[in-house]
Amino acid sequence: MNASSIPETDQWLVAALYLFVSLPDFEQLKPKLEEVCKTNGVLGTILLATEGINGTVCGPRSGIVSMLEFLWEDPRFKNLEPKYSESNTPAFTRMKVKLKREIVTMGCEGINPNHLVGRYVKPQDWNALISDPDTLVIDTRNHYEYAVGTFEHAIDPNTTTFREFPAWVERHLKSKPENERPKKVAMFCTGGIRCEKATSYLLEQGFDEVFHLQGGILKYLEEIPAEESLWKGQCFVFDQRVTVGQGLQQGDYELCHACRMPITQAEKQHAHFEQGVSCPHCYHSLTEDQRQRFSERQKQIELAKARDEQHIGWQMPAKATECRDHNSVDSASTG
Repeated sequence: MNASSIPETDQWLVAALYLFVSLPDFEQLKPKLEEVCKTNGVLGTILLATEGINGTVCGPRSGIVSMLEFLWEDPRFKNLEPKYSESNTPAFTRMKVKLKREIVTMGCEGINPNHLVGRYVKPQDWNALISDPDTLVIDTRNHYEYAVGTFEHAIDPNTTTFREFPAWVERHLKSKPENERPKKVAMFCTGGIRCEKATSYLLEQGFDEVFHLQGGILKYLEEIPAEESLWKGQCFVFDQRVTVGQGLQQGDYELCHACRMPITQAEKQHAHFEQGVSCPHCYHSLTEDQRQRFSERQKQIELAKARDEQHIGWQMPAKATECRDHNSVDSASTG
């Protein structure tokens, strides 16, 4: 890969990236990568572990070029292929490079996508696969992401973290007699990373015909025309855009600053919505102390905005930084 593959833009460029690759020196890589990002105005979150790299970042195109060229100079990152989109405003408020045990946390020992992984399906071939009645289509993301948008016929495992996925497989797939198991399993996530481990796990459990969407939902929305798309709704992303739609255009969801759930414009009209304090998802679960703290935080955010300053009170939730399908941060991703 080289800089010629990075799109030209006058806006903020968002790059979602991941790669499973052996990085025994990942701790030594952190300060160097942090310095390159900060020197070049790159914001976002990148996770490093012995199993690879995962993250979503944004910046001016020149900054993203500098960061990626730094990584591509290392032969181990030669196959790193970021997915790009644009944002009118910075998608993140600061830069963080974190050291982790896993770049996407499933919690199962011995799952290595470099050794065993499902079959990649290009976006152009995805519709045919998921329209096949012999194919079980599974959304490997979490329930709050599924609720915003998903593919036709997709099953929601109703998970709140990716750690719950293996248990769901045990209950709903592996427990069935072999003659009742699906002939084909097709899985997808935001950017592709969760499916790397999910397909590897299913193959380890004895499932043979296991597929996943190459490049994830983001690549599908980028490449498949709206008139051909089987995607319904919007795609949750792990930055301040909250969602994107067809052609990776920014969606119209926002995040509740109290519970960090994505909310629609209609939900903002609900009696239980108060900017920065509550929404219909969390109104009944908040304590009076929480309401007071959130209300005070919102006042400080509004005062900072009036001074044309950025307030650190708006942060992506922990659940949203489980990378990406940024997940990506499927996202850091990045998921």
